[in-house]
Amino acid sequence: MLFSSYTFLFVFLPAVLVLYFLLPLCLPPRRRLAARNAILLLMSLLFYAWGEPVYVFLMLGTILANFLFGLWMPRCRHRRAALALAVGVNLFLLFFYKYAGALAALCSLPFPSVRLPLGISFYTFQALSYVVDVYRGDVAAEKNPATFGTYVALFPQLVAGPIVRYSDVAGELQARSHTAARAAAGARRFAAGLCKKVLLANSAGALFTGVLKGGNLSFLNTWLALFGFSFQIYFDFSGYSDMALGLGAIFGFTFPENFNYPYTAVSFTDFWRRWHITLSSFFREYVYIPLGGNRKGAARTVLNLFVVWALTGLWHGAAINFLLWGIYWFFLLIAEKFVLKKAFARLPCGVCRVIALAGILFGWLIFAFDGSSAALTFTGFRRFFPALFGFSGFAHGNDAYDFVRHLPFLALCAIGSTPLPRRLARRLFSARRTAWAEVVLPLAGMVLAVSYLADAGYNPFLYFRF
Repeated sequence: MLFSSYTFLFVFLPAVLVLYFLLPLCLPPRRRLAARNAILLLMSLLFYAWGEPVYVFLMLGTILANFLFGLWMPRCRHRRAALALAVGVNLFLLFFYKYAGALAALCSLPFPSVRLPLGISFYTFQALSYVVDVYRGDVAAEKNPATFGTYVALFPQLVAGPIVRYSDVAGELQARSHTAARAAAGARRFAAGLCKKVLLANSAGALFTGVLKGGNLSFLNTWLALFGFSFQIYFDFSGYSDMALGLGAIFGFTFPENFNYPYTAVSFTDFWRRWHITLSSFFREYVYIPLGGNRKGAARTVLNLFVVWALTGLWHGAAINFLLWGIYWFFLLIAEKFVLKKAFARLPCGVCRVIALAGILFGWLIFAFDGSSAALTFTGFRRFFPALFGFSGFAHGNDAYDFVRHLPFLALCAIGSTPLPRRLARRLFSARRTAWAEVVLPLAGMVLAVSYLADAGYNPFLYFRF
């Protein structure tokens, strides 16, 4: 079930809101929070079962196993062995469903055909962060299975993140406030995310797939396609993150931010401080630092970074291009750390942004060709890459017209990927005479997005694959 679907917007979400806010009013105040957590858990499981009726039992097993690991670990005499077992169980499930089939195919071994469970990369990492934090003593083990289940299965961030650590929401699982102002802010955030996903990401993605399906590549339409994919993946994922944060605020939770205008980055390192922030934080906290970080010399630092970026690539999928994409970023970041850092410091900020953006765009080119369809294969990549540099001709047929025709949309996407719209909105909403805009503009955006969905045959979500 997509957030940008009629089923979610007009059936599931209204039902959750009614049950969550009205049903507990029949209970004494001290029991209302527990009831709301139970409602969120049950509706989150229903949300997941809607698309994955079989794999909901896998999620329940993950919840139960990690809940028990959390209770057992502080009491266990061999805590390291208990941690290794907990991590091993979680990683085994992730490996089996996500990588075992690809590895078996690579080795020409028979393997049963299994579908990738939605969101397994996200909720497995959340479970891993919980058991590691309990082992470290950073959080106390949760003693209520329903509360822990709510944390793992919480539907706003279940299938697409952000990756929420237990410590981020532990307090709110035990006590949280619901105010009209907070709910209104959450609704505005959700509306903004829906507009980004439906109006910008879907349209940008159509540019990329349209060029590939056309087959006649030229310099102009290849760059049009690359810009289209770059804006699609940003507005797709950041739009979903905005919707998740908005829904979280409505239900009283404060989720960590996942994006901070990554296309305005002034370096490669800066990009990864802004893109998928919770994933970067996870690998830094639970892989890079435990491996030694940068504390054991340059050679060990390079090795640790290689491990982190190889795992980052593989986290996105079992296809070889994701591994290559991770290794590509490893080389960029190593080059910046040991060679280009001083040069970046001397260059004007605008030049640094251009260099960073060039590295980001080429990275997306590697990322896009994942073999998930006939169009997106390495054969397509071999055709696509030379065309970027004009080896297939500058323009064919109506390519020049199409490029110019789409320039206003690309400009809109470029502006939308900067802080400018948010700054203008804050200035507009803060003025007394325009206070109405705080209600009217999000509502108008929702109506426009919903109207667009009625006639849209193209409504994918890229990160469902991961």
